[in-house]
Amino acid sequence: MTIFQPRPLILASTSIYRRHLLARLRLPFDVIAPDVDEAALPHELPESLARRLALAKAQAVAAQHPECVVIGSDQVADLNGEALGKPGTHARAMAQLQRMRGQTVVFQTAVAVVCQASGFAKTELAQVSVLFRDLTDDQIESYLLAEKPYDCAGSAKSEGLGIALLARIDNDDPTALMGLPLIRTCHLLEAAGLKVL
Repeated sequence: MTIFQPRPLILASTSIYRRHLLARLRLPFDVIAPDVDEAALPHELPESLARRLALAKAQAVAAQHPECVVIGSDQVADLNGEALGKPGTHARAMAQLQRMRGQTVVFQTAVAVVCQASGFAKTELAQVSVLFRDLTDDQIESYLLAEKPYDCAGSAKSEGLGIALLARIDNDDPTALMGLPLIRTCHLLEAAGLKVL
């Protein structure tokens, strides 16, 4: 009798947040950093940028590990059609949050699953609509000094103190705002042949 062995799973990411989220599924996985240029293309919409980068990350790692199932993900904060990425610095985070206060921002979170050996490659997008409170500069500064969310798209770390920045969240996947939409990830993994349950 042949015993079916599932393909090894790899998360193509440098994000500790995505690593923690994927661990919730209790599947064994490795983590490999993808070598992908994350710069937007000229006139690229935030939704398209998130989809393209999620797929590019998965494909970059899958090219080196063709027998594995590889997950790639990317998140872009979409402010009226403008992509806001990871701020990197305190000053840029302050500028982002000043622009977003009182505004609705759509966090475009894409996930891609790729397996070269089986020819599987699919991408899904989760959109999270977030209404930011009309915050003062002092409130923003207090948040930034406490949380230092310089590696988060749009400077909003909702799983931490960043929740205090928000007035409302509308979405269909509570993990999407944290960087990896697990509902869609489960669907894609099962479509690729990996059983989650």
